[in-house]
This record gives sequence, C-alpha cells and structure tokens, in this order.
Amino acid sequence: MNVRVDQLTKRFAVEGAPAVHGASFEAPSGGITTLLGPSGSGKTTILRIIAGLESADEGRVLVGEDDITQIPVRKRGFGFVFQNFALFAHMTIRENIAFGLRVRHAAKADIKLRVEELLGLVQLEGYGDRYPSQLSGGQRQRVGFARALAPRPKLLLLDEPFGALDARVRVELREWLRRLHELTHLTTLMVTHDQEEALDLSDRLVVMDRGKIHQVGTPKEVYESPASSFVASFVGSANVLHGHVLEGRAQIAATSLEVPLNTTDGAQVRAIVRPHDVRIERPTAEKSDSPEPHRASGRIRRIVDLGTHVKLDLGLTTRELVTVHVSRKEFELLALKEGESVLVDLDSARVFVEDYAI
Repeated sequence: MNVRVDQLTKRFAVEGAPAVHGASFEAPSGGITTLLGPSGSGKTTILRIIAGLESADEGRVLVGEDDITQIPVRKRGFGFVFQNFALFAHMTIRENIAFGLRVRHAAKADIKLRVEELLGLVQLEGYGDRYPSQLSGGQRQRVGFARALAPRPKLLLLDEPFGALDARVRVELREWLRRLHELTHLTTLMVTHDQEEALDLSDRLVVMDRGKIHQVGTPKEVYESPASSFVASFVGSANVLHGHVLEGRAQIAATSLEVPLNTTDGAQVRAIVRPHDVRIERPTAEKSDSPEPHRASGRIRRIVDLGTHVKLDLGLTTRELVTVHVSRKEFELLALKEGESVLVDLDSARVFVEDYAI
C-alpha cells in the first residue's frame, strides 16, 4: 500500500522557521522509503505525523486512496519500531511480542501461533521465555520488529531503528532487515541520518535539510545525479571546493570548470567531486608546459591503506584539501609516496551555483 505525503507543514513555535515546510513525496507500495538528513532536518517529525503521534498544521497524508490525516493513531494500524527498543522489561519475549495482539483482544490460540511464527521470522526460536535484559542489543531490536509486525500492520515505521547499536551489529541488522523485507514486502518508511544505511537498505530516498525536501529518488539517482549542492555533499563522501565565476567559467582550486549557462561573473560556486572520481597522475615536463584547465597541482600529505582501496589526502596549491580513493592496483602502478607532487584531475566535479547543478 503506497503512502503519499502532500504539502505537510509543521510548526512547533509561532516564530521561527517551521520544523517541516511544504513536504511532499510518495512511498511506493512494498518498498523501503528512507527519510535521510542531518539532525533537525524534520524527518522524524514527518514520520510522527504519518504515525499520528503529531498533527500537521497544513497538508495531508494518504495511505492508498484514504486520507488519514485526522484519523487517531490507534485506528491507523501501523507498526512502529523505535531506536531505544521500548520493550517491557517485566515481560518475557513472548509476552512482549504478544502485547499488541492482546490489546486487540485476539484469540489466545491465534496469539500463540502468531508469536511462534514471528520468533522464527526474527530468528529467535528458543528465546521466547527470556526477558529483554537477557538478550543482546541486536536481539532486543529484533524483538521490537516482531512486536511491531505481530498485528499484521499495513505500514511499518522505523525511527532510527539501529541508532543505539554498535557499528558491527548495525551492519548485521541491516542485512537481516533486508532479508526480512524480502519475506514480508511490507511498505516501510525509515528515518536515519546514516548515509550508508540509507543507500544500503532503501528503494527510495527522501533527502531533507532544515525542514525541506531537497530530492526524492532511488539511491542511484540521488548519488549519481544530486539535485543540489547539499545533496551532493551529504549523500556519500565528497570533496567540496569553493570558488567564483570569471569569464563564464568556475575558478576553483587553480582550475577552470564549466558552469551553467547564463551564470553571471562573480557568482559564488561550489564544486562537488567524489573521492573515487578524482584522477591523479605524476607530472611530466610535457604536461607541466601545457596544463589542462581542469587539472590542479597537489602534494600527497597522507596515504592510508584501507584494504579494498587506498586513500590519499592531498593538499592543493590553493591550500584546499582533497581526498582521493584509488584502487590498490593503480596505487602500486603509480608507486606514490607521501610528500610527492601529483596532478589532480577535477573534470568529474559537479559545479553548483545557488543549488543549480550542471
């Protein structure tokens, strides 16, 4: 069942900017749609409005063809998983999972069958008689998922579901959640500030900042074709270089790059380039005599072997810093060392003028 958010606005104070301003997007049926953005961007506020835990000042929320904006939270039939697990410490795992079914006065036999089914689904067979304090953080969060799924919700809402877990457990639970979703195909909306988590899990991204939506699209679309300089710098690692327009070209890091048509001279610009899109090579006499406009000169400050690739931290002649990722094979062929000079190819950089991209 698809979800459509239409022009949502929410204010928590009479004065000041709204927490959410004119937000619109659609979450396709059966997919995972992630609201991604820094703290304070409004993503959790939107999730709480969808859940019915907050009311919108303007706009509406539709599930399928139904406008649920004024429907009380208890009648929406959504499952909610929080960051802090929110399990009942005095209840066993079975009792925690069964809680929502008991509130709905389901038959005891149906509750027993559903709880056992969910214990298997979240890979916690044999843990039903334990208490939350006897489980690891990852196991407790899986119980949280089972409890949310027990009443067979038509929509699953996840608010930073892995935020309280350490890095290794987060990765394991991401893989587990993807497998779980492949089994259930339940329409899911998730909130996170973790870019890797969002890119890994999502079918659709909604990128937010300061209460506004900057871009909606697939992870590939958002990563490869960012709609604004904020999206380009926030989603995935990126180098951000500053400059201005002179004679119709962006002057950035002692290089000259193309800018959008009709850009006026003097305009301030930012160039965004991914570390793996930066190309480097050793300078030669021929290239030094005829430098290309999109090449800059730099010096290797630091080399870090990350196993799958090598990270180089470069200092440009303009004192700006650039991070470059190269394959181990390329690094070995170049035989680079700290302190050496290199030519830095910035031709893959995307230039933004007031959030307009070429």
